[in-house]
Amino acid sequence: MEPIINSQLPEFKVQAFQNGSFKTVTNEDVKGKWAIFFFYPADFTFVCPTELVDIAEKYDQFQAMGVEVYSVSTDSHFVHKAWHDASESIRKIKYPMLADPTGTLSRAFGVMIEEEGMAYRGTFLVNPEGKIKIAEIQDNNIGRNADELLRKVEAAQFVATHDGEVCPAKWKKGGATLKPSIDLVGKI
Repeated sequence: MEPIINSQLPEFKVQAFQNGSFKTVTNEDVKGKWAIFFFYPADFTFVCPTELVDIAEKYDQFQAMGVEVYSVSTDSHFVHKAWHDASESIRKIKYPMLADPTGTLSRAFGVMIEEEGMAYRGTFLVNPEGKIKIAEIQDNNIGRNADELLRKVEAAQFVATHDGEVCPAKWKKGGATLKPSIDLVGKI
């Protein structure tokens, strides 16, 4: 299996629901900016709305960092709209909800559960050059945390603009970083 880290964002063209409208989203729309692809199993489920709302509540912070968020499930864009219309929680979502009913995008990111026709919970951060810098996949019974994702995006953006520096465990914006060198070996 090829590693997904530093691989190029796959080509894609999907339908999406956003702010009361349908639209087409392609890999070309992602070029030149930071992007999060937030895969989840299905609309009208249990853990999924808690995660999507958590991200929605942080969406302004992601936007301020120059990051677009794309939630993705194997539901159609029509189902995304129906869920939005039926759920007060889902109405909080302002980011594009991508439809992947054929599973093409889910397969490209390695999160497709073939026998179920839906995706694992996968979180991927893509940099402006289209390279995947963060990839996390977890079982569908385990919800994610938007605060931790924000921290990781801040770290990825920091190292992208500070050549030779790395972020240690629990690093937060403004915290001390490391400059790897032979002088640090065995001293951390």
